[in-house]
Amino acid sequence: MAELTFFYGTMNCGKSTLALQIHHNAVQAGKRCLLLTKHDRQGGTISSRIGLAQPATVVTDELDLRHHVGTLLAEGHALDVLICDEAQFYSRAQVDQLAQVVDELEVDVQAFGLLTDFTTTLFPGSQRLLELADRRQELQVEARCWCGERGNLNARTVDGRIQREGEQVVVGDVDAGEGAYEVLCRRHHREGATRGLAARQLQVVPLTG
Repeated sequence: MAELTFFYGTMNCGKSTLALQIHHNAVQAGKRCLLLTKHDRQGGTISSRIGLAQPATVVTDELDLRHHVGTLLAEGHALDVLICDEAQFYSRAQVDQLAQVVDELEVDVQAFGLLTDFTTTLFPGSQRLLELADRRQELQVEARCWCGERGNLNARTVDGRIQREGEQVVVGDVDAGEGAYEVLCRRHHREGATRGLAARQLQVVPLTG
């Protein structure tokens, strides 16, 4: 039977890398895959920060995934697996459509995404995936806060300062200067102590007489 699986973690934990690895293994096993992504850093591509990339169908807000996959099958395209990257950006309705793809069309769905945004609030797509997935798996590659502790929260920064307000979806990257993102431990996220501020503090050398 087909299944809906949700792989989740913070930034830098290898979600896109795993998605591409699963795609590679599935293709090698003779399975027919469809890659999907939404708001990827490189547009119509699933891209990993270690340099791996594959072309992917862009999921727009208007795209009905159940209808899209059903149309492909009706046109004679064989399909065994959907690999959905950046699934946190999918709408709740689109996650419902992924469940329909599994239940009604018997196509496996592997979804990959963040759990929470920069304010520590669940993304609607991720919340719905947690509610509906047959399997939920936290990725085992642990991103680290600048202090060395496990990073479990995503932070948005501007000029090194943590942001507490703003649009939930703003596409950016780590180490991108203005409008960047980084992973912090809970304590440093609460304190707003980012890597950039910590580095500035280290550069301040007190004068001695």
